Amino acid sequence: MPHKMDTEAQVFFYPDEFYPLSNFSPFRLHWHGLDFDTSEHAYHWEKFNHRLVHGTSLIQALIVNTTSAHEAFHIAQRHTSWVHPEWERLRVGVMRAILIAKVHQHEYVRRKLLETGEREIIEDSWRDAYWGWGPEQTGENVLGKLWMAIREDLRDGRIEGLA
Repeated sequence: MPHKMDTEAQVFFYPDEFYPLSNFSPFRLHWHGLDFDTSEHAYHWEKFNHRLVHGTSLIQALIVNTTSAHEAFHIAQRHTSWVHPEWERLRVGVMRAILIAKVHQHEYVRRKLLETGEREIIEDSWRDAYWGWGPEQTGENVLGKLWMAIREDLRDGRIEGLA
């Protein structure tokens, strides 16, 4: 499915110029004392970051050690019954913290985020109507909304350690 081109009003970060905003982009992330190949890895690792279900650390090890963001996603998908029981409630806060860590650790990502100006940021995902805007372009675009909030916080100096 073809992706949209950026406009004066919207930025589509799944492909092309603003791909650094994608969780699949190859920006390593230091998170909870571990190094992840992508923020996608860290996000899926967090799904199993609990001691309520025996064996979750084995799933986390698989996620950390895979070099593919797609494989990290698929590992998590194969083990959904072991995901933290409160994950639906926790996931947006976890994602926001991961995105802030990515901005802290990668000046280039921070610069690309600020280059979006005042435009609406949209994850142009053709399949994910929660984090992106989905196949009908009517999804929630939660990831885009998080990036816009972080962009505003950056501009207003509300993110500690960044000017």
